[in-house]
Amino acid sequence: MVKVAWIQGKSQGTIEKNLSYLTQKIREACSSITPDLVILQELCLTDYLAITEAPENFDLAFHKDAEEIKHFLALAKELSINLVFPFFEKVSPAVYFNSLYVIDREGQINCHYRKMHIPDDPGFYEKYYFRAGDKGFQVADVKSSAGDSFKVGCLICWDQWFPEAARINALKGAQILIYPTAIGWDGTASPDIYQDQLEAWFTSMRAHAIANHVFVIAVNRVGKEGHLDFWGNSFCIDPYGRILERNGQDETISHLDLDLKVIDEANRYWPYFRDRRVDAFSDLLKIWVE
Repeated sequence: MVKVAWIQGKSQGTIEKNLSYLTQKIREACSSITPDLVILQELCLTDYLAITEAPENFDLAFHKDAEEIKHFLALAKELSINLVFPFFEKVSPAVYFNSLYVIDREGQINCHYRKMHIPDDPGFYEKYYFRAGDKGFQVADVKSSAGDSFKVGCLICWDQWFPEAARINALKGAQILIYPTAIGWDGTASPDIYQDQLEAWFTSMRAHAIANHVFVIAVNRVGKEGHLDFWGNSFCIDPYGRILERNGQDETISHLDLDLKVIDEANRYWPYFRDRRVDAFSDLLKIWVE
């Protein structure tokens, strides 16, 4: 059994306020039990900056040696948790990524993932800010408080629409796919499509869980920022597509115990990986197939 907690949060408007807010929420999540894994939302220390293309927003990025990064390394060690910490990463004055660290129970960086798929849509102008990830798909080998190992596939938001990303993580041994997320409704669009968009997102993610025999967890933000209304609805789905938890649109801390034996059971009943035709998949490496 793996104890998982996530924080469906709302940006507080500044880095300083978000740091204080998230620290309080993480402590609250660990107040009665010690989770094996605590997950935060995409770009958790800032507003969702990609709503507009604004040069001054590059000042919101963090170098690996930033004091804010050190704060969360120390917090994970103090609380003895594995912490999924997504952030706006600065490598140099010219290179930035949408990234996450998996911080281990000793306060060390276990895994470093840079978002592979970068959107560019009205209100989601991420290509202005972020380079596409250069580290490939990353799976973290995580230790529970009991000393057992489990594997976490690291993905971020727009990655959630690409079945190849989920499959590669599963092939690398991931048992839990995590998707820190910032997704919501565009206030300039017709409300008639709002529910359809929400359910399309949810259905796509259920499919990842079923097709890859993994648990899938998406942790979204809530609240209105600019013309975007972040819809929350963070969730966990098991390898059969069953909904173990689904939040509403309020700030929430969720706790779940995941029985990883379900993964083995699902693989025995539906052995997809046995029957993959890798000899016939070369067309997947093409941009377009005539």
